[in-house]
Amino acid sequence: GRGDKVAYYWEGEPGDTREITYAELLRDVCRATNALIELGVRKGDRVALYMPMIPETVVGMLACARLGAPHTVVFGGFSALRSRIQDCDAKLVITADGGYRRGAASALKPAVDEALADCPSVEHVLVVRRTGQDTPWTEGRDAWWHELVDSQSDQHTAEPHDAEHPLYVMYTSGTTAKPKGILHTTGGYLTGVSYTHYAVFDHKPETDIYWTAADIGWVTGHSYIVYAPLANGATSVMYEGTPDTPHKGRWWEIVQKYGV
Repeated sequence: GRGDKVAYYWEGEPGDTREITYAELLRDVCRATNALIELGVRKGDRVALYMPMIPETVVGMLACARLGAPHTVVFGGFSALRSRIQDCDAKLVITADGGYRRGAASALKPAVDEALADCPSVEHVLVVRRTGQDTPWTEGRDAWWHELVDSQSDQHTAEPHDAEHPLYVMYTSGTTAKPKGILHTTGGYLTGVSYTHYAVFDHKPETDIYWTAADIGWVTGHSYIVYAPLANGATSVMYEGTPDTPHKGRWWEIVQKYGV
């Protein structure tokens, strides 16, 4: 069955790897959805993600989608977190202690803490432990992913959402003016990206190993790392780090390793 098919071959920049099947992904998403419910997130609430390229980023997005809580993913290299959280009135932020970039652990949580000084709408911060670096902590507000999510039931009954229900908000980069939130609704967006992934990329799920090497923080990543490949039953590669670490051949080694 499709359950034991690999959804993601994940490659960390330091060389650690994970292999996640569709069945495992579903269980992880159900656990994360139950954790969001425990943190008070309901259909229509907004959730901001400030994350490295790790599987939990995909799981967090899909948990939001399952719940009908529109997500807004802010690229981990952006500092303009505050304005985006304020603009969409987010209730929860999902982040990590840090991620690996250019051979080093790059902290993410401090930028979230700084932004939240001016974001009263945020009630909780859910933090994935990725690098193990020292992380500033606010008791009562912050929760570790591995403590909260891993303890949840892996059963969750998904409710249907209207085709026009908001799926996510993606902000323009803000280089020319104040970032503008672009709203994508569920049905039309999923139809569009599923079709282009099938037709433009000529994707064949039975034989292809597929890799979009963008970051999930961009619309390319939303569309062709997360939503379209999963809708089409793809097996994807996901890579955490930079293409030149530890050397310029890193991407091509990954292509060779997985037969992309």
